Amino acid sequence: MNAEQLKALLTQVKNDDTSVEDALEQLKELPYHDLEYAKVDYHRELRNGFPEVIYSPGKSLGQIRGIVRDMLARTTGNILASRASEEVYEAIRELTPDAVYYKEARSVVVKREPYRVSEGTIAVVSAGTSDIPVAEEAAVTAEVMGNRVNRLYDVGVAGIHRLLDNVDVINHARVIIVVAGMEGALASVVGGLTDKPVVAVPTSIGYGANFGGVSALLGMLTSCAGGIGVVNIDNGFGAACLASKINQL
Repeated sequence: MNAEQLKALLTQVKNDDTSVEDALEQLKELPYHDLEYAKVDYHRELRNGFPEVIYSPGKSLGQIRGIVRDMLARTTGNILASRASEEVYEAIRELTPDAVYYKEARSVVVKREPYRVSEGTIAVVSAGTSDIPVAEEAAVTAEVMGNRVNRLYDVGVAGIHRLLDNVDVINHARVIIVVAGMEGALASVVGGLTDKPVVAVPTSIGYGANFGGVSALLGMLTSCAGGIGVVNIDNGFGAACLASKINQL
């Protein structure tokens, strides 16, 4: 419940549209609502600046529908479900026509209000086309969180001239998310070309010695370029959360 909803509840009590007892019951559930299989955290936006996001894997369609139904009833803002399949999208769309599916990002967004637009820009840069799903998860998440996003894809070190032709895109951003698999070298190169903070995302894309993204992760962690922070393998969502907080300071 946000400030506007609390104000509306107090107005209902004042106008005798809601009893004091009913209002107290709603106030009891301000921090979170216990659905037994999930405790939906309604204070997360107050603490972290963005509402709780539904991580779809491991949840049944019934559980996801239950969480979304509860959020629709208790909030007025946008809702994000990450790592969502088309089945998850269809389940959410049964509850609201405002659901939009971003297939490459594997994300469902229930758009109930316009996105805020930040003053600064986040650049999302991918090494290869195969890294785009993780890059799109980062880009869509950052947009939902109220950031302007520029995408720059397939500019990996195997053809460094593609990156050098777009240095202006990188340097005009306030924060840069770099998504790369294989050996993860793109983060070091970008970090050496800009004075902006870089959030590096290793992906699981690569041949056997890539070890499912471990080589890219270690390469980014041991980068000699300064100003690089690294999130977990394939964690476009986490990169967007960090970049958004930096961008909106």
